[in-house]
Amino acid sequence: MNEILWKNILEEIKLSVSIANFQTLFTGTQLVSLESSIATIGCPSGYIKNMIEDRFYSLLKNIIDHQTKSNVSLVFIIKPVPAPKTENGPLFSQATNDIPSKNDHRLRSDFTFESLAVSGSNQLPYAAATAVAKKPGSTYNPLFIWGGVGVGKTHLMQAIGNEILKKNPSIKVLFCPGEEFTNEIIEAIKNKNTEQFRKKFRSIKVLLLDDIQFIAGKVTVQEEFFHTFNAIQRMGGQIVMTSDRPPEEIAKLEERLRSRFEAGLIVDVPPPDFELRTAILLIKARQQKIDLKMDLAQLIAANIESNRKMEGFLTRMITESETKNIPLSVEMVNTLLGKALAEKELSHKAIKPKTVIDVVADYYHLKTAQIKGQTRVKEIVLPRQVIMYLLKIELNLPLMEIGNILGGRDHTTIMHGVEKIVNQLREDEDLRVHISGIKQRLSVKVE
Repeated sequence: MNEILWKNILEEIKLSVSIANFQTLFTGTQLVSLESSIATIGCPSGYIKNMIEDRFYSLLKNIIDHQTKSNVSLVFIIKPVPAPKTENGPLFSQATNDIPSKNDHRLRSDFTFESLAVSGSNQLPYAAATAVAKKPGSTYNPLFIWGGVGVGKTHLMQAIGNEILKKNPSIKVLFCPGEEFTNEIIEAIKNKNTEQFRKKFRSIKVLLLDDIQFIAGKVTVQEEFFHTFNAIQRMGGQIVMTSDRPPEEIAKLEERLRSRFEAGLIVDVPPPDFELRTAILLIKARQQKIDLKMDLAQLIAANIESNRKMEGFLTRMITESETKNIPLSVEMVNTLLGKALAEKELSHKAIKPKTVIDVVADYYHLKTAQIKGQTRVKEIVLPRQVIMYLLKIELNLPLMEIGNILGGRDHTTIMHGVEKIVNQLREDEDLRVHISGIKQRLSVKVE
């Protein structure tokens, strides 16, 4: 039971922290016990324990309280997981600063090109990444991948490392979050072992640096990375970096670094389109040995645009199915979608039904009276059904209440309208764009 609870907790954490922080700090943790409102959290090392306690105590407590519906106190202990987790540990262990072995690459085994969904929206970065994996050090060096949160940058970067290792297991590959690179420099300076630090990083053949924007504004860190960058390139090594923005938009980044980043190939990973989101869901479900039907995957992908939120929703859905022993169905997904979208996107925004009606009417150049009226002209019926959908899915209002708001309509009419939009969203790209635009307008109308 603790394992299922911790899995759900980790999924919530994943939505609240960067992928670098999640992989570095939380993937090796475990819920050792939960007794008498005291949660004992096992951490793989003292370093991880201190980092979580200092920086994420409040976040972790809030999530555990939410999951357990109680007021829980947290206790942290050092307790490595039974299986080796060195690939997700700190760059230097507590005991030694040895140069990493060929197996100490810190890559996730599931982040491969085979497990990466590809469509038109991410075809270019995928092509660039596979080209680098085929000829590291000679093709697109450095490769700079940028994009928003949860679009797959880290997966793409680690897939390069895994593909290179598959062909040559002896090559030195290292995945390193920018924050950890910074922390290790600070530790090296404090412990007077900067030479060991330099030997470690400058001997790397393929350096994968995640969230490079984190080093901006830190003079010593940028100085060290500048020399590390040059040393690796001189030896014919490959450098791959990810960032949440392109080099020219990273504030306080030294010009000499910016120049080097721009000397290679810069590619952006746009948010996944509907088809790609659907493919990602099907892949994630298959990895968990779940037979997710296409219509369910499309329904979820039409309503949730963030990769991480989709993964969290998938975990929630599977847990709901297993704990309540009910099959995955459209009804179940719609019920959870109403809860998930209301809780995670709009619960803190106090959007009123009148605001939804006004925004949709304005978007379609209609009057509120036309929306609430009885006319069944197509140009009015669709916006009216969009309002039904938004009031149900986004605000999670009861069907009867929505009917009353829209001129005293029967709850079965509202149900039909919501289902009509849900089904149409699976196939109609234009409708998805319109609803996305309406949501953006709603976000600035919050009172």
